[in-house]
Amino acid sequence: MQLRRIIPDAITSCNLICGSIAVFLATQGAFIAAFVFILAGAFFDFFDGLSARLLKAPSPIGVQLDSLADDITFGLAPAMMLFCYLRPILGWWALIALLIAAFSALRLAKFNVDERQHDSFIGLATPANAIFWGGICCMPYAMLAYDWMAWALLAVSLLSCYLLNAEIPFFSFKGFRRDKLVIICFLLGCVVLIGFCVAKAVTTGHVAFALFSGTACIVWYVALNLLLFVAAGRKDA
Repeated sequence: MQLRRIIPDAITSCNLICGSIAVFLATQGAFIAAFVFILAGAFFDFFDGLSARLLKAPSPIGVQLDSLADDITFGLAPAMMLFCYLRPILGWWALIALLIAAFSALRLAKFNVDERQHDSFIGLATPANAIFWGGICCMPYAMLAYDWMAWALLAVSLLSCYLLNAEIPFFSFKGFRRDKLVIICFLLGCVVLIGFCVAKAVTTGHVAFALFSGTACIVWYVALNLLLFVAAGRKDA
């Protein structure tokens, strides 16, 4: 009985450890390795909730631990990656990137008390935001050949802080029965984007382009949800 209750929390702790390692690796400039640990954290994040349901061992402590782990892995880790990525160009202005961690914590706290988010999201999910920034920070510094590009990324980080807590619905795979056509459309788009990025990685020999496929898919996810949101607004009007 006791072991059954420990397993989900142990998996959540693995998520937290992965996020902590990612933070450390980001400070060392090992962005690809940091992103790999963020993805590993996402793997554990998926299975901690699944194991709790299968073992019928949900707990209030598990819910809080999950949010704490998620803010490290999907909030602080990508924020630190972006800060370390931009600091050589922007100096201490790059500290603005750490707002991602704060707004991720706010988003997770809202999720815990929001009864509307059982099979969909209100605001961009923190794992999606982390994947977006992880892929960008793995790109070679040649991408920042012009200083304005670094400033643009910093501006986008503020936009992502807004999207994390915006009153905008985002579909989830949990709502597959309801949003089947939309999710299939999204997955088809992801196949095309991943194929293009992997092909680019093979032809150039830079694995970063393959990792950038995650960023491309999140951009497609956000764009699709915004289109649906605007369309729904016009329909209601």
